[in-house]
Formats: sequence, structure tokens, C-alpha cells
Amino acid sequence: MENPARTAAHLALIDSRRHELKAWCAEHIAGRSRLVLEIGCGHGHFLTAYAAVHPDELCVGVDIELERIERALRKQQRTGLSNLHFVRAEARLFLDVLPGHVRASAVYFLFPDPWPKRRHHKNRLLTPQFLEWLAEKTRDDARLYFRSDYAPCLAEARMNAAEAPSWMISNEAWPFDAPTVFQEWAREYSSFVAVRRPALSAPAIAGAGV
Repeated sequence: MENPARTAAHLALIDSRRHELKAWCAEHIAGRSRLVLEIGCGHGHFLTAYAAVHPDELCVGVDIELERIERALRKQQRTGLSNLHFVRAEARLFLDVLPGHVRASAVYFLFPDPWPKRRHHKNRLLTPQFLEWLAEKTRDDARLYFRSDYAPCLAEARMNAAEAPSWMISNEAWPFDAPTVFQEWAREYSSFVAVRRPALSAPAIAGAGV
């Protein structure tokens, strides 16, 4: 049976976190309309390297684990990169509070938790529903980059992206590489790139121009 007090406390916590993330966005994304997003940024190795060679791009990494974000922030502080930011956040909540005029031009998922046990598959992020919601937060020319060393997880994510109404698999080359901790640990891994599907043209109105 659901505990009303626990539910109320959870909702209050989410509301508080939403308020904090909105304030964070107002401070760090103000005046920008596009960003490169890494979901599950870990210790920040990849995004720090990416931001260093793409100084004109705003780069934001999110991760739910505090210890990972603390390490990533230390990298940002050491490099002094003004276009690089890390924030502790659940991906869905961060995207939900992202200002409406801001869109991601690229989204990286590098070695996400594979949740190998069947009962945990529901925790995998790249579901059909999430992909469609993500499309609303990305530019029309956005790219999605996914890499994993767990074949079943990668196969599921690739299938979902291939079948998603707003995405399609591309044969484009991986655009930038910088080893993450998980990549260095992996014996082998695979990747795929997905792009936004072109928007369908509105059907012609019968008799238009007659």
C-alpha cells in the first residue's frame, strides 16, 4: 500500500530539485540556445576533452552520482574551460527544466549502466518513450551517439532508435573520441549514431491555389 507521507515527501523533494536545476540553468545556460549534452557523464573525461577542442560549443554533463560529478567538476576547475559544466541531475528531470528555447545539437550516451537483470531492464534510459521526448529537446539536425560494451543493451538501444518515429540510424562516423574510465576497462565495445528524421511535410490542401 502506498504511504501518503512518503509520497508527499518524495514529491516535495522532486519539486525542490526542480527549483534548484532551474536556477542552475538560469546561471549557466543564460543567453545560449544550443548545447552538447552528455547523459551519464561519469568522471567527465570525455566531455572535458570535447569541450577543450570545441571552445564555441556549450557542453553540459549530467550524472546522478555525486562522487562522479565531484570528480568531473575538479577537471573543469583544473582546465578552466568556461564552456564546460557538470551538474548532478537525473536526466529526465534536467531535460524537463531545460529552458524552452534551448535545444541539444548532440547527445552522448557513453557506457550507460546496462541493467543486465531482466527485472531491471525498465531502468534503461533509451526507451521508445524517452527517445520521442528527447526529440522535443533537440535540434532538427541533432545527433545521438551511443556506445556500450554490453551487447544486449546496445542491441536494444539501437533497435529502439531505428524504430523511433523521430530518429533513424546513420552510417556517419563517430565524430570525436576520448577514452572514458569505462571505455578503458572494456575489453571491446560497439557504437551507433542516430539522427533526427526529417519532419514530414504537411499534406497539400485540396483545391489550394485554384
